Amino acid sequence: MPKNEARLNKVNEELKKQISHVLTFELKNTKVTGLISVTKVKVTPDFKYAKVYVSILNAKSTAKTMEGLKESAGFIRSQLAKTINLRITPELVFEIDDSLEYGAKIDKILKELKSEEE
Repeated sequence: MPKNEARLNKVNEELKKQISHVLTFELKNTKVTGLISVTKVKVTPDFKYAKVYVSILNAKSTAKTMEGLKESAGFIRSQLAKTINLRITPELVFEIDDSLEYGAKIDKILKELKSEEE
């Protein structure tokens, strides 16, 4: 693994941890509802941008929650700048990670197939 890739992975993990913390304890945006899990963070090699993949459970409205996260990106970024020592704090781009829902859907289909067999 190249040295830079190892550093990127470290930064991704640290960002994931800190963003989760900010979302859980510090964010006060009323649009952001439900349980939000940061599933993955991918920083660009130049550290200018970070794609933050979130899964949202039990939200009143997933679209509104995403809107709230996008509005709060600046606040979350400023909180990260205080805790993570990087020359550039990346700009945050939020994306929905529906892999959990996808997994649950596959699970359901497999269960249905199994019950049909029996």
